[in-house]
Amino acid sequence: MTESTYRIQGATGEWEVVIGLEVHAQVTSRAKLFSGAATAFGAEPNTQVSLIDAAMPGMLPVPNRECIRQAVRTGMAIDAQINRWSRFDRKNYFYADLPQGYQISQLYHPLVGEGAIEIALDEKDPEGSVKSIGVERIHVEQDAGKLMHDQHPTRSYVDLNRSGVALMEIVSRPDMRSPAEAGAYLRKLRAILRYVGSCDGNMEEGSMRADVNVSVRKVGDELGTRTETKNVNSVRFVMAAIEYEAKRQVSVLEDGGRIVQETRLFNVESGTTRSMRSKEDAHDYRYFPDPDLLPLELDEAFLEECRASLPELPDAKRKRYEGLGISAYAANVLTAEVEAARWFDALLETGAKPVPAANWVTSELFGALNRTGKGIENSPVSVDQAAELLALVADGTLSGSLAKQVFEVMLETGDGAARIVEERGLKQTSDTGAIEAVIAGVLEKNPNQLAQYRGGKEALFGFFVGQTMKAMGGKANPAVVNDLLKKALG
Repeated sequence: MTESTYRIQGATGEWEVVIGLEVHAQVTSRAKLFSGAATAFGAEPNTQVSLIDAAMPGMLPVPNRECIRQAVRTGMAIDAQINRWSRFDRKNYFYADLPQGYQISQLYHPLVGEGAIEIALDEKDPEGSVKSIGVERIHVEQDAGKLMHDQHPTRSYVDLNRSGVALMEIVSRPDMRSPAEAGAYLRKLRAILRYVGSCDGNMEEGSMRADVNVSVRKVGDELGTRTETKNVNSVRFVMAAIEYEAKRQVSVLEDGGRIVQETRLFNVESGTTRSMRSKEDAHDYRYFPDPDLLPLELDEAFLEECRASLPELPDAKRKRYEGLGISAYAANVLTAEVEAARWFDALLETGAKPVPAANWVTSELFGALNRTGKGIENSPVSVDQAAELLALVADGTLSGSLAKQVFEVMLETGDGAARIVEERGLKQTSDTGAIEAVIAGVLEKNPNQLAQYRGGKEALFGFFVGQTMKAMGGKANPAVVNDLLKKALG
């Protein structure tokens, strides 16, 4: 295990940042945690609200089995303790978007206990710089509604569509020591959730957001007083919030002030945090067991069903790719997003050779998708079309440069590689006679370079290769060109 070094230099010396994250991940389920109301994103306000969500008198909650199953599967994916007995508590507070006057959560007896998530501190060397971030617990709770302040100049409105939506609160240990570590942790957690299918990880839509706990201390000192920055909804903003808040705390302490335990908000436009309210402790919420809900008791059959449903997870998939000869960096890139890993697995199933396929996907395909702003799930080139292109390279029909030309045409037209090669005459040639004739012409046109090469400037060999390939429109077999040039220059 290694640790990235991130220190803030102040007038009185170096300060260390201590970071913990509380991630709220919306559980993938068509119904809410305690009602049958729908959970689809983007519905008209207050169109997905049951009598339970609106806290009508006499309405009793009933746990959604699928939400519990997804939370257990998530715990298993991070090798966490699954508690066969857990309990729901009421967290009491008043707010306009909370019709019941309390939130049903799990404080004292959560569904999932301690686990860990391993992060790579250097994505180019994912195995050489690994750190384990402890997860304290995962508990299941219901979301609140949403206050809308921009609908009227003097009034606020309440949308209860999210009221009762199932959340997993994934609470880390304060094990992170830099914004980069926090970013790596969030990306890894998001990948695991998406592989498992327990949360779509869409931070822009609010289905995954983080409360960021930050404190600072002199290296080796006791933990300092922490602040909590609420509901940060992107990895980039989490990292920015940590950097600003850590520097703010150092400045306060070095000016002789003290850090107040409080809840803060992050302003995405200014990149700053501001005070929202003093931080409450557990007793302020008057937690007590929910009298309407029995404790959850999980049997072995249910746990085995959850365990058997888990897919191959990112770390296991990355190691499998490396076992096929793929570089650690490429394997890390291919497994970072579940859609990319599924697409690549489908490509391998066509019989494509792993190493050239990985190199092509991570360079040519990902490059094209970045240029067009598309995800791999919307790739203009299908798995079968990619396999056809790679097969033409493997059998010598196309050189690397010709393959790039064909790929660009594929992106424009949607045609298959074989058809493009046939229609546009882009097939690679290994005709030694034709290549020798072109080489002779290149040497005749460049007498100065030829004299320099024969005088010992061997780096010019690449120049002659380039001129030959250019003269042949990139269609010459590079290996044949190299062999014939060596003889001609000998």
